[in-house]
Amino acid sequence: MNPMRRRLLAWVAITSSSILSCNLFADDITSAAATAEPVSVVQPGAELKLIDESYKFTEGPTADDDGNVYFTDQPNDRIVRYDAKSSELTDWLSPCGRSNGLFFVAPDKLIACADANNEMWSINLNDKSHKVLVDSVDGRRFGGPNDCWVDTNETIYFTDPLYKRPYWKHTIPSDNPRGVYRLSTDGEVTQVVDDLVQPNGIIGDSENRQLWIADIGDKKTYRYDIAEDGSLTNRKLFCEMGSDGMTLDQERNLYLTGGAGVTVFSADGNKLETIAVPKGWTANVTFGGEGHRELFITAKDAVYTIPMRVGGLR
Repeated sequence: MNPMRRRLLAWVAITSSSILSCNLFADDITSAAATAEPVSVVQPGAELKLIDESYKFTEGPTADDDGNVYFTDQPNDRIVRYDAKSSELTDWLSPCGRSNGLFFVAPDKLIACADANNEMWSINLNDKSHKVLVDSVDGRRFGGPNDCWVDTNETIYFTDPLYKRPYWKHTIPSDNPRGVYRLSTDGEVTQVVDDLVQPNGIIGDSENRQLWIADIGDKKTYRYDIAEDGSLTNRKLFCEMGSDGMTLDQERNLYLTGGAGVTVFSADGNKLETIAVPKGWTANVTFGGEGHRELFITAKDAVYTIPMRVGGLR
C-alpha cells in the first residue's frame, strides 16, 4: 500500500475514534447532570441546633446588619434578642404590644405587627421607644397585622388576617375583611390584595421587584410583581403550600414554614428539600449570624439555628 495512503487511513481511524469517545463522554456528562441531586441549601454536615425552648410561642424573627436576630414570644408580650457572636439570648423589650411579625430597617429600627391593639409600630433600636404608624383603614380597625416586609424606599407591605386573641379588650367582627396592605412613607394605607382566605407570611425581593404572599387558609403561596406605583400585578401561583412565615436566600430560593419544618422551593417553584424541625409546627424563619449564613427558626416554644451553604437575601 502507498505510504501516503496508509498514513491517511491511520489519521482517519484515530480521528473517528476520538470523536466517538468525545460523544460518549458528553453523553455521560449529560446523563449524570440529569440524574444529579440538587445541591442542598444546608452547609454540608450541618445539623439543627436547639438554642432554647423556654418560651410559649416564638414568632417574627428578623436580623439586623450584624446578624443579630430579634424575635417575639407573643403570649409573653416580649421581643428577645439573639446575639450573633455569642449566641446569647436576652429579653430586649417587654411589653411590646404583643408584637408578632418583625422586620429590620437599617440603620436603627424595627417595624412590628403589634397585635395587642391591631397596630403597626416603628420601634427605635437605640432607645426602644415606639410610635404607632397605623391602626385602621376606611374607619375600621385592622383584624390583626401579622407579618410584614419593607421595601428599600421604606414602604411597608403587611398581611392582615384575623386570629381572635384572648387578650383583646375589643371585638373584631368575624367577617372583618382579610387583606394585604401597603403603607407608604407619607402614611397612606392602600389595600393591595383583597381575595385571599387568610393571608399570612410575606417576603419581598426589592432588586427584582417581586413579592411573595402565603394564603395559609387556602394552602397556597403567590408571587406578585411590584409595579412602579407600589401596586401588585401579575399574580402567579408559586406553589400549593401556605405558610406562617417565610424568607429568601441569595439564590432566590423561598423558605416556607409549617408542620414539617422549613420547606425550601427553588426560584421557579420546585420543591428542593425540607429541613425537619421536631416541634410539630414551625412558625417563622430568617437568616442571621455571621454573613447571614445561619438559618434562624422559630417553632412553638423553641428557637433553632442551622448553618447554611447560601446566605440570606438582604
